Amino acid sequence: MEMQQFYYDNKIVKKFLYATILWGVVGMLVGLILAFMFLFPNMTDGVSWLSFGRLRPLHTNAVIFAFVGNAIFAGVYYSLQRLLKARMLSDLLSNFNFWAWQLLIVGAAITLPLGYTTSKEYAELEWPFDIAIALIWVAFGVNMIGTILKRRQRHLYVAIWFYLATFVTVAVLHIFNSLELPVSGLKSYSVYAGVQDALVQWWYGHNAVAFFLTTPFLGLMYYFVPKAANRPVYSYRLSIVHFWSLIFIYIWAGPHHLLYTALPEWAQHLGVAFSVMLIAPSWGGMINGLLTLRGAWDKVRTDPVLKFMVVAITGYGMATFEGPMLSLKNVNAIAHFTDWIIAHVHVGALAWNGFLAFGMIYWLIPRLFKTKLHSVGLANVHFWIGTLGIILYALPMYVAGFTQASMWKQFRPDGNLFYGNFLETVTEIMPMYWMRAIGGTLYITGMLILVYNVIMTVVRSNSKVTDELAEAPALQRVSKRRVAGEGWHTWLERKPVLLTIYATVAILIGGIVQIIPTIVVKSNIPTISSVQPYTPLELEGRDLYIREGCVGCHSQMVRPFRSEVERYGEYSKAGEFVYDHPFLWGSKRTGPDLHRVGGKYLDSWHFKHMYDPQQMSTGSIMPAYQWLIRDELDKSMTEKKMEVMVSLGVPYSEEEIANAQDLMNVQSETIVKSLVEDPDLAESFERNKQEALAAGEDYVEMKDREIIALIAYLQRLGTDIKVKDIANETTQNQ
Repeated sequence: MEMQQFYYDNKIVKKFLYATILWGVVGMLVGLILAFMFLFPNMTDGVSWLSFGRLRPLHTNAVIFAFVGNAIFAGVYYSLQRLLKARMLSDLLSNFNFWAWQLLIVGAAITLPLGYTTSKEYAELEWPFDIAIALIWVAFGVNMIGTILKRRQRHLYVAIWFYLATFVTVAVLHIFNSLELPVSGLKSYSVYAGVQDALVQWWYGHNAVAFFLTTPFLGLMYYFVPKAANRPVYSYRLSIVHFWSLIFIYIWAGPHHLLYTALPEWAQHLGVAFSVMLIAPSWGGMINGLLTLRGAWDKVRTDPVLKFMVVAITGYGMATFEGPMLSLKNVNAIAHFTDWIIAHVHVGALAWNGFLAFGMIYWLIPRLFKTKLHSVGLANVHFWIGTLGIILYALPMYVAGFTQASMWKQFRPDGNLFYGNFLETVTEIMPMYWMRAIGGTLYITGMLILVYNVIMTVVRSNSKVTDELAEAPALQRVSKRRVAGEGWHTWLERKPVLLTIYATVAILIGGIVQIIPTIVVKSNIPTISSVQPYTPLELEGRDLYIREGCVGCHSQMVRPFRSEVERYGEYSKAGEFVYDHPFLWGSKRTGPDLHRVGGKYLDSWHFKHMYDPQQMSTGSIMPAYQWLIRDELDKSMTEKKMEVMVSLGVPYSEEEIANAQDLMNVQSETIVKSLVEDPDLAESFERNKQEALAAGEDYVEMKDREIIALIAYLQRLGTDIKVKDIANETTQNQ
């Protein structure tokens, strides 16, 4: 049989590995800064683009899409060529994939701190970036599928199944969750509203974890663990069951992020049922990974690569046991909105994604540079420091979560909340935040050890990464039909297009069953006649709330629990959110829920609270937002925003849009009038005005400042439903 010679493209793998390491340091460093902001809330005092609310999405995007994303591309480009016995389809597409992805990350690193965000978890980037992501992802897919079609290896190995499912599903998730109408170059509104937006977002959000942080890494596990252990995969049959059951079941699980919310009950129950089922395929994959090491456990004691991979797979098993458990309604009632969820997420991210990426890097770098790792001892030190970092990060967050849940729900014998002040809980868990910061410091220290080890390995190699010569026979044509003795799945493995179609069908079913009825069947979202669109000023205030990332610390969803109704007010109804583009229910309560905050405090309280939170709430860890009080509100796009909202079904009249500026002025003047009733504020306003005029500076009237719009929005929250309406509704439902 004639052999064909060709070269594997190793240079693209090197580029993605370098990017993985660089963005890993950046993403983890930002995360560590955020951890210390819980301890020193005003450490970036007065610098708007370094505030917690703006840096948090930068951290999540940097870790998920920059660090993990580049690791995925590095692993896929290395393994795919060798599994298919073929060079990538196009060097041009490979390099476009690399450079465009890095530019995208840089764009995110600039725009997110500047406040350009959609506020949707793991999908914060604005519409131009969404288009760019889609184009880059398509280029990656074309390159991958084209390589598969020109392969010299007939059957597709299990890792490639996961790569294909990842490509298809991420494309579907990203496109449908990112449907939005642009207002300007970096501002848009989601086409979905309220409950529907929440369902689509967590269909995306949960499955971004499933199909960006899990399925591609399972593909990498199936390639690199057998390579590092020099053992075949434990069970081919188990890998088949693992793959198909995982991609089919995972897509249904999103609603478990929305238990006890305004989401229709049937959707919640579906999410719970499929989430519980997820433990079977997830643990099937973990078992397949760990048992691949049978006969190689003696190597684990000395080989840091295998150490990282064993803990990574174990972390995957722990996270995928905990996920189904957290989806049980009685457990979710305790865990949701607490730091338990933070612990859960980071067990997966730090152990599963982080450690598998580290193991892959330590395995690949010496092979690409044709040398030995500079120091196996340092790699082992990295492993132990990183492991200790994970433990010191996760365990305190579990304790903090349990503490929060128990304190929020405790009642006195007289029926009042035992801890009526939310800040009592915050004060209690501060030691846990210190331990988290220490754990995070250890983890990033391990990462810096990796950086040093890699640099020294590269420097001492005295060689450049070159394309690798390989040879294999050309693929011979065979019958398109199954041949005698050929298993159904074995036949499917040589039909990449058909396999991709089947995978697409498997992942579409769950989304179609959950999302379409919620959008089409109106009875899922009962309307409330008293709920009206936001005024122009409130709409601007809501956009400021989104810009500052307030949703990262405050929920707007009062669940139907006695403790929450007692603490916050009447539980939230689906019909209250019909004009919310996007929804802002939140996923973590570092501060109290705000859905019923309207009218609870004076305008002057909100003003002072944004200027100096600790003055108004002793023990608060909220940072100051003094630039809101200083900066002028940009009203130039208000009419355009309202017109876009009309396109989305919000009933603004032509008269309201035409008179938007006048309506804002009237409402602003009313708020300012209430503020100057506070003698301290009145004196402060007058003093600032005189100082500005004396210095010859342009003076912005208080009614035109951003803080006024934010106060208008906060005072509106939860006020569309009146107490009388609530009583009548409760009576009818009993």
